[in-house]
Amino acid sequence: MVGSNGNQSEDGYDSQEQHKICLMRTLVESHDPSAKALDDLTIRRFLRARELDVEKGGVMLLKYLKWRKGFVPKGFISEAEIPNELEQNKVFMQGFDKKGCPIVVVLGRNHFQSKLPGGIDELKRLVVYSFEKVCLRLPVGEEKFVAIADLEGWGYTNSDIRGYLGALSILQDCYPERLRKIFIVHVPRIFMTVWKIIYPFIDNRTREKIVFVENKMLKATLLQEMEESQMPEIYGGKLPLQPIQQS
Repeated sequence: MVGSNGNQSEDGYDSQEQHKICLMRTLVESHDPSAKALDDLTIRRFLRARELDVEKGGVMLLKYLKWRKGFVPKGFISEAEIPNELEQNKVFMQGFDKKGCPIVVVLGRNHFQSKLPGGIDELKRLVVYSFEKVCLRLPVGEEKFVAIADLEGWGYTNSDIRGYLGALSILQDCYPERLRKIFIVHVPRIFMTVWKIIYPFIDNRTREKIVFVENKMLKATLLQEMEESQMPEIYGGKLPLQPIQQS
């Protein structure tokens, strides 16, 4: 993986990073033997999420492995486990950006906080289900996806701070370095009240990937990232929205 000159090789590693991956693998495997099944790319994502700090990256990865055994014991989330969340029809996936990253669209107006017992856990299962579906769609050599969070028609009846923070935690703690960029579009002023509550929980690496887009610049901004043939038709592209369970 490392070039003969010790610099970055064709698959994106450099000698320092590869050495730290080896150190982190040894550290994590000594605490959890199941980590032997992890590939170097997975370890690298957690390592990069902690600025190449082996100890911090190792702690993060061990926490993830423990979480996954408890929350995803079968290794996947089935659609039968998230019927109410899928019925809201709020997550879509179609097309790829210019870098080959899958495109996910989330319609905020279609999300309503569940009043059922265990509703927050079903939402979290939907988040995991969606991330897993996206990862399966990743082409060889690509690790990230692009998201569009569309808040057109969003109101206080859609507000779910607990749910938003739960989804954010899963993204940052369990799927680090998977998000390439998220475009937040059609943002109503009332949403900014909720945003001020959420923002302190967003880590610096995630903050760098967030782009608020003005309505008048929406299509032009998206065209910088994706071809019109790959853009959702609701933004002037060619692809109809496809529910994630059908993708």
